[in-house]
Amino acid sequence: MNRQDIFISRKNVSLQQITEDTMINQDTICAIATAQGGAIGTIRVSGTKAIEITDKIFTPTHKNKKLTEQPAYTISFGHIKNDNEIIDEVLVSVFRAPHSYTGEDSTEIMCHGSSYILQQVMQLLIQQGCRTALPGEYTQRAFLNGKMDLSQAEAVADLIASSSAATHRLAMNQMRGGFSKELSDLRTQLLNFTSMIELELDFSEEDVQFANREDLRNLADQIEHVISRLANSFNVGNAIKNGIPVAIIGETNAGKSTLLNVLLNEEKAIVSDIHGTTRDVIEDTVSINGITFRFIDTAGIRETHDTIETLGIERTFKKIEQADIILWMVDSTDARMQIEMLSPKILPLCKNKKLTLLFNKAEYIHENLKSELTRLAKQLNIEYIFISAKNRDNISELENHLTKTASLPQISQNDVIVTNIRHYEALTHALDSIHRVQNGLQTNLSGDFISQDLRECIFHLSDIVGEVTNDQVLGNIFKNFCVGK
Repeated sequence: MNRQDIFISRKNVSLQQITEDTMINQDTICAIATAQGGAIGTIRVSGTKAIEITDKIFTPTHKNKKLTEQPAYTISFGHIKNDNEIIDEVLVSVFRAPHSYTGEDSTEIMCHGSSYILQQVMQLLIQQGCRTALPGEYTQRAFLNGKMDLSQAEAVADLIASSSAATHRLAMNQMRGGFSKELSDLRTQLLNFTSMIELELDFSEEDVQFANREDLRNLADQIEHVISRLANSFNVGNAIKNGIPVAIIGETNAGKSTLLNVLLNEEKAIVSDIHGTTRDVIEDTVSINGITFRFIDTAGIRETHDTIETLGIERTFKKIEQADIILWMVDSTDARMQIEMLSPKILPLCKNKKLTLLFNKAEYIHENLKSELTRLAKQLNIEYIFISAKNRDNISELENHLTKTASLPQISQNDVIVTNIRHYEALTHALDSIHRVQNGLQTNLSGDFISQDLRECIFHLSDIVGEVTNDQVLGNIFKNFCVGK
């Protein structure tokens, strides 16, 4: 099968077909939408019979109407009952299609946060015809009912998982449709030219030209610039979303694990005076000044005959290659010897990295030695900080240094930055297609080939927002959501 056949077969997979064949589900679903342990718990119900089913277990106070008689956006007070037994006093919100999160009739039952009460209410709903919602099914229904596009739906999961101001801003911007609007503008322009070129093909015998090639060349250059900018933003977006990788390296007993525990503010790594305690890589993330860092504590670098420790040291060198920032910790009392011994191994690996020397255990050295180590760091042209991980001295200075070293741009809610690997892959495919369009225009390629490449670019842009996709992609996206969202 050639590239054109593959494209045509993929192009024929439309959202309408997916919806009709596999995705529409008329079941009414329910799920606990709040975490356990709170004072208040919320159960969400959505589907064609959501209000009717909730009405069967809800008894309003004597002044209130039944839920089926209530207008949208109202809250009713009453009781959830199992026969004549009162389970709890509750508030029930009513939403009517299409003006709800899912686009369906929906209710939200707010009760006390007792796990027993929540489970009792869930059981009553299931007995009346609900089924338990799958992970992400509410957002999936919102997508299928046109309440949001696929990139906005994916942003819901990012918003829930946001752990810093930057990740929150990016998720909110994507949910508000900033990314989708930029792609929609590109698609509209591409579709206009594609239709013109295909109209030419219908009149090929008359040798007419409806699409101005110079205008198309300018448009292709403009679109190539926008797609390249979006694709290139993934490096920043990925760092913001998943954390900037910071490897803490050095000899054994330099204080790496102690520093990791201090930065994370928890006893994550075992600290011991015994050399070679850390034999594997330990990772965790923490937000510092609004930026997420992924700290990696590595095995101490030294000559050893221990097979397991040797494997740990090999992983240390791999983590150096993967990290953006390297913190090289040395024991200040033995710093010169450690630096001379490890420099040939470490410096070549850190050539394109942001390397900082951390002179640990600084409380044990005198001013003359401190001045000597300062000169040594300057000779090597490496930034340095004197710290005491054990006493937490200069940790704030280190955190500020990390924030500065990260060099992330200021993110506003209007910035369009790609954080999703699926979006990045689609953009790279779209970029390949628009490059073929540019080459085709430069070499006066036949209009039918240019049209095919334009349509491939449109396809990949449409794939991001879910206008053309398949059920396997949708399944992979929504299965990672939490239940109740």
